[in-house]
Amino acid sequence: MQQRTIKKPVEVVGIGLHKGEPIKLRLEPLGTDAGIVFYREDLALSIPLSPSSVIDTRMATVIGSEKGFISTIEHFLSAIYAYGIDNLRVIVDGNEMPIMDGSSISFCLLLDEAGIEEQNAPKKIICVKEPVEIRDGDKFVRLLPSDTASFDFRIKFDHPVIGEQSEQFEFSTHNFVEEIARARTFGFAKDIQYLQSQNLALGATLQNAIGLDDHKVLNPEGLRFDNEFARHKILDAMGDMMVSGYNILGKYESFAGSHNLNYQLTSRLLAQSNSYDLVTVDELQSVEFARSFA
Repeated sequence: MQQRTIKKPVEVVGIGLHKGEPIKLRLEPLGTDAGIVFYREDLALSIPLSPSSVIDTRMATVIGSEKGFISTIEHFLSAIYAYGIDNLRVIVDGNEMPIMDGSSISFCLLLDEAGIEEQNAPKKIICVKEPVEIRDGDKFVRLLPSDTASFDFRIKFDHPVIGEQSEQFEFSTHNFVEEIARARTFGFAKDIQYLQSQNLALGATLQNAIGLDDHKVLNPEGLRFDNEFARHKILDAMGDMMVSGYNILGKYESFAGSHNLNYQLTSRLLAQSNSYDLVTVDELQSVEFARSFA
């Protein structure tokens, strides 16, 4: 299996979740071993994708420096993970990614429009060798050695619509598009009102998120899946794992995980050289894993 980029540049305009302003997103192909590189066009600032570039995880995964930042990258990176993209230039003209409909499906369609190009270099992945875990009370995220890539997420909210939910997802590009990509982010009306009073979440609407009051879903169309909330947490986790710069062969498990715990997980994994190997897919001799990206 070879490294991947896109066949041609593509672009789209969407609303930023926090500022509520139009954001232009443009994707351009990059050569082998270039990695995923974000670029703030308005600042002429390049930000390489790496846990060392993460500067905030409170409400979203944010990368950057004192010179500038790009927020809410996880939904986009989830699609990049699913399509096995290794090398890409991601250009925006503001400080956040467009929220689109609050899921990853619009980014999947954008990648479909661009087309996927195999490159003349073997694809490298992170192969988990030893368990790595981050805990915060009863909350945890962990990566375990496995012959397949999978995600297992459990959540518990004191809300009648959510309650306790879980989703177990065996990774493949096809399964991602069918089972995970359309799961939307969600928020509570009382929290949105407070955030907007702080000039945050100004772009949040029922067109780009699931809204909940104390008792029910506010979106007239309802939910896309019975456990859409748990599925979206897997979507987030995949995007946060992609901050490592590579697809990961291993089992991800979580209870009530967050962007911050995911950031700590990828940072600890990469800091412990005995916990992983960076290998080519050919070295794995795993036809099943390669087929996941078909």
